Amino acid sequence: MTRAALPGSQFLNGNLWKILPLALLLCATFVLPALAQERDKLWRTLSVTGRGVETTPATLAQVSLGVEIQGKTAQEVQQEAARRSSAVVAFLKSQNVEKLQTTGIQLNPVYSYTNNVQRITGYAATNTVSFRIPTEKAGTLLDDAVKAGATQINGISFVANDQAIAAAQKQALKEATQDAQQQADAVFSALGFKPKEVVSVQVNNASPPPPPMFLRAEAAKVADASTPVVGGEQQVEASVTLQISY
Repeated sequence: MTRAALPGSQFLNGNLWKILPLALLLCATFVLPALAQERDKLWRTLSVTGRGVETTPATLAQVSLGVEIQGKTAQEVQQEAARRSSAVVAFLKSQNVEKLQTTGIQLNPVYSYTNNVQRITGYAATNTVSFRIPTEKAGTLLDDAVKAGATQINGISFVANDQAIAAAQKQALKEATQDAQQQADAVFSALGFKPKEVVSVQVNNASPPPPPMFLRAEAAKVADASTPVVGGEQQVEASVTLQISY
């Protein structure tokens, strides 16, 4: 059976080989320059990293303190630690401290060694909490916390409040961006190149907490003196990397 050809099909079959190269040529005419431009944009670029540092007052003290009790039996020391810890927590709540939370509860045996023989002589219980307080109130509060039952001041570090850190981060980012742009301008000027556009931006900002100052104190040692606390300042750093085509 012979199938009838559709009108115009012979024309298409005969001229397809003529049309196809023209279509490919037109496609290459528009696509290849665009690819070349993208390639040049990626190859002819300068990467610079700027840094910004902003300093803000550390107005908050991050404090860790606790109660440590030793005794003959586990039940005895745990109950006494719980009683004293409850008194300390009640005192801290009355002072309206911020972000108060329990950070550790431990009960461990205490060993003695005689003639290389180990035996349990008692138990030690430790309860610790952390909180934030305005720096100017920290010294007096630490003294009063010891009077309330705390036996350990485990650590204290100083930070700025959240609003101040956010504002400092924004300013540090601006400084980092300006620093990167100034570096790029200097390089382009020295080489005689003209910058075209920023093709990528990478932002990396961080605000690590300052290292804590570790303190340990017994009640008898601090009860008669006010503990001095100086907060200082906190640095907020930011870096910005610009990739600029030329």
